[in-house]
Amino acid sequence: MMPEAPAPAGSLVIILGSTASGKTRAAVRFALKHNGEIISADSRQVYRGMDIGTGKDLSEYRTEEGAVPFHLIDIYEPEEDYDLFRFRKDFMAAWSDIISRGKLPILCGGSAMYIDSVLRNYELRESSRGDDGLDALSGEELRGRLLRLRPELHNTTDLLERERMIRALRIASSSGDIYTLPPMRIMVFGITHPLPVLRQRIGLRLKQRLEEGMIAETERLLARGLSHERLHYFGLEYKYISMYLKGELNLNDMRQKLEAAIYEFARKQLKWYRKMEREGVTIHWVTEEELLRVNLFDDTPPQKTL
Repeated sequence: MMPEAPAPAGSLVIILGSTASGKTRAAVRFALKHNGEIISADSRQVYRGMDIGTGKDLSEYRTEEGAVPFHLIDIYEPEEDYDLFRFRKDFMAAWSDIISRGKLPILCGGSAMYIDSVLRNYELRESSRGDDGLDALSGEELRGRLLRLRPELHNTTDLLERERMIRALRIASSSGDIYTLPPMRIMVFGITHPLPVLRQRIGLRLKQRLEEGMIAETERLLARGLSHERLHYFGLEYKYISMYLKGELNLNDMRQKLEAAIYEFARKQLKWYRKMEREGVTIHWVTEEELLRVNLFDDTPPQKTL
């Protein structure tokens, strides 16, 4: 496939979708057509050694037509903290590098807040560190503080896990220089499926990942010293497999509960994208094949960072 004419300077294409929507495969095919490179917008795929449970699917970046370079995957150790501020700095470095080489940056992933932070150009300060007393607070106290600072988070995963709440509080209450992005010409595409089809895709993908060794991968992470509590922070797959390894769930219950939890998470992702649309973000919902027929920045006018 011959790449099309280069996109205008300062361009960014965003390809989003719920978990198991096939957005990575779609982004790879789109990148081959438009001389692009992919920047991952996934809060877990930054970590090394967490391949199956985070759904990196690195083989999808290698096709018969060539390999597509990717960024922001396998760049930190699981023991390290990663937050929205770090993502934005890493994103900016990758975007600038891709643009400088005359190629098209394609931001692809399912971490909706990461994507939204680029689209709406959040004003961010580096999260504080040190003795701020947050580690001693209960979950309810942390939740109350965070909702007072960020009431829009009333239905997000930042309110479900203790480490996420502490990290979000430190970002929201930190001081220092505000970090913003330069103006960009952005087009946003969402890969969509009917909900029954998405549910089926989630079940099939979970079955495949378990067969590929996701339980053994979790055991290796525990063996290197990660705690069960830390694994819960890394998402539903590691959380439920951790519960299975501790004897809190049998294998069949773990599979069923995990599949149901992933589907509910996918529905929450879709709700977040709808919220983005209500707040002024234009998302062009397409199938994978429809995406490949798009004439970049010709069919519809791009939007600026909001």
